[in-house]
Amino acid sequence: MSESGGRPVRYLAAASGRVRLRTLCNLRWLAIAGQSATLFIVYFGLNYRLPFLACATGIGISAVLNVVLFLSYPPSHRLTNRDATVYLAFDVLQLAALLYLTGGILNPFALMFLAPVVIAAATLNLSNTLILGGIALASVSVISIVHKPLPWASGDSMDLPQLYQAGIWASLVIGIGFTSIYAWRIASEGARMSAGLAATQLALAREHRLAALGALATAAAHELGTPLGTIAVVARELERALPENSSEIEDVRLLRAQAERCRAILARLADPGAMLGATTRLPLGALLDDIVEPYRGEDIEIAVETQKGPEPQVWRAPELLHGLANFIENAADFARTRVCVQAAFDDSEIRVSVEDDGPGFSPDIFERIGEPYVTSRPGHYALGESEIGPGAELGQHAGMGLGFFIAKTLLEQTGARVKALNLPGGGARVAVSWPRGVIDGETAPAAPKED
Repeated sequence: MSESGGRPVRYLAAASGRVRLRTLCNLRWLAIAGQSATLFIVYFGLNYRLPFLACATGIGISAVLNVVLFLSYPPSHRLTNRDATVYLAFDVLQLAALLYLTGGILNPFALMFLAPVVIAAATLNLSNTLILGGIALASVSVISIVHKPLPWASGDSMDLPQLYQAGIWASLVIGIGFTSIYAWRIASEGARMSAGLAATQLALAREHRLAALGALATAAAHELGTPLGTIAVVARELERALPENSSEIEDVRLLRAQAERCRAILARLADPGAMLGATTRLPLGALLDDIVEPYRGEDIEIAVETQKGPEPQVWRAPELLHGLANFIENAADFARTRVCVQAAFDDSEIRVSVEDDGPGFSPDIFERIGEPYVTSRPGHYALGESEIGPGAELGQHAGMGLGFFIAKTLLEQTGARVKALNLPGGGARVAVSWPRGVIDGETAPAAPKED
């Protein structure tokens, strides 16, 4: 059974424009304000001797760069990964220059090396994050060896033991590495989940559009039925009134035949079973037969087994239709000869399971089934561990590991619990269960509202 599948979806590359230039400019203005305040307080307030002019020049260069960027680009301009890396690398080197002039890593503000690296980890891909992390680590290492004395009160000096200085260097290196990896992993999970949820919304929107079309077709059938009936009656009366040798008799017969054909077409459109929305209910077994029908073929047998007894009347919710259809389609793709859809119910819950006799879920991804971009479908592309989101524009999400995620998310919106497992004798099973009254209640199931 597959962890993917479904309809085509297009994605924008995550590498193009995850952060606005204006956002980084605002952060730089914040850094410039902090650096300026610290410089003036230390030099004029505490009367510590430091290279004031050189430090002010370094801060001024950052301010000039910000002004130039502000005048050169619109507020909504977004940076590519490469541009953002260059931008943040300048901040790292500017901070390194200021620390070189004011004591190197002995300066308490050496901790600020973490800021640009964490920003990179949260917004850039892994390769650019590693590049910026390498620049930060190199800068820390250089200023730990070569730097101006730490500013101190006149006549005093502060000489820390070499071992303690080595400890400061190690703490900075470990801090940069740990916080950047932590921030990148969190951002990666968030980006993947956001992209997966966007695909879910697209799939659900399609189902709702189909539901709206079904409702519109039914309404049109009822509205057009009466005038077409009138046309058919008038045509029949004209046919009776005209003599057999009349030149118009064939035209009248054709008119009546076409009117009857239109009425037959509208009768099929008006069939409540043709609607896709959550406005009709069917017995559970009939609903499953309806979902399974498009996937029945010559090679794979798809059987529907329903528990005996009065079946619950289940709403044809778009979320339910799309979710179960996705599981059945994936089972049919991976089954060798047979797929079995089983339905059971009691006073407390309704259960539907989809089993196939295929190879089952791959062991290396079994624990992550249901997450976006997790797939074992051969020959298709899925995100690697080093990618923060979809890295290129994709024509479809088949094989991307989104199908299972979308189906699971949609079914959970109807109140379902979804569980996947491998069968002892081979094959896979996806079990879905609902509490009674959720999908067979008096009202159609509604997606839960966000807090």
